[in-house]
Amino acid sequence: MIDLLSPLIENFYASSAFFYSFVVVFSLLIGSFLNVVIYRLPVIMEQGWRRDCREFLADELKDTSLGVDSNTQQQDQIQAPVLTLSKPDSTCPNCGHKIRFYENIPVISWFFLRAKCSQCKNAISIRYPLVEALTAFVGFLVAQHFGVTITTFWVLLLSYALICLTLIDYDHMLLPDQITLPFLWLGLLININGLIVPLNEAVIGAVVGYLSLYSVFWLFKLLTGKEGMGFGDFKLLALLGAWAGWKLLAILILMASVVGAVVGISLMVFKNHQREQAIPFGPYLAVAGWLTLLWGDSIWAWYLNLL
Repeated sequence: MIDLLSPLIENFYASSAFFYSFVVVFSLLIGSFLNVVIYRLPVIMEQGWRRDCREFLADELKDTSLGVDSNTQQQDQIQAPVLTLSKPDSTCPNCGHKIRFYENIPVISWFFLRAKCSQCKNAISIRYPLVEALTAFVGFLVAQHFGVTITTFWVLLLSYALICLTLIDYDHMLLPDQITLPFLWLGLLININGLIVPLNEAVIGAVVGYLSLYSVFWLFKLLTGKEGMGFGDFKLLALLGAWAGWKLLAILILMASVVGAVVGISLMVFKNHQREQAIPFGPYLAVAGWLTLLWGDSIWAWYLNLL
């Protein structure tokens, strides 16, 4: 495998333009897949929860010796088609038209189809090409910052994961463990040899990241009787601490809090957003964490000079 990649890596070193182009095209393709993950993963999780509930209720009925009529048993056995990240194939939600491969070329297909399904002419959301373009832009910035290094590969993976988490949390107020926990452990593993930060800073960053928001959560709950944030936010900050280390957590939390407060106040003023209505904090953590990972030292130095 290494022998097969060697010519490609040599070309990366020989031509920065080729390297950036490769990363951008690769990120565009990943962006198309991220659209699938962002839409399907919450649905897959919901199906799993429903399946667990059915099994739990069935066991409860057996334990209490309550009879279950045949109609109820048949209804319990009826399940939605099993959904995975790869199956079934993508289709138009309006007419069920199966999306052909040439209708799924990142960004280009959306313009070629004029933002409409080729069969029923139902509008295709602009969000799909925007996610693909954002993924490519983020990939370009990562490649430009870290160059032709193994760090670029790992940070690209993290960037893709953060884009998923940002949009899933925005849509569903949910930060899936299926993404946060593996990337938390991955952050610790890649820092065993101090790839981004020393291992001790990564471990402390993960612990401090989790406990800081966990403490705020319980303090807020004791004072108000309400839950101010979800447990997914704790895990996300632990993830970011494992990658960036504990020294930059302060500026990360500060950036996320300031942006979150500005957006929250703007929503209340301009869009009549109710004060009691929850606002996802994950997107602000993810964006602030990504910025911190790339330019945290510069941002921290600028902030200290500003003070």
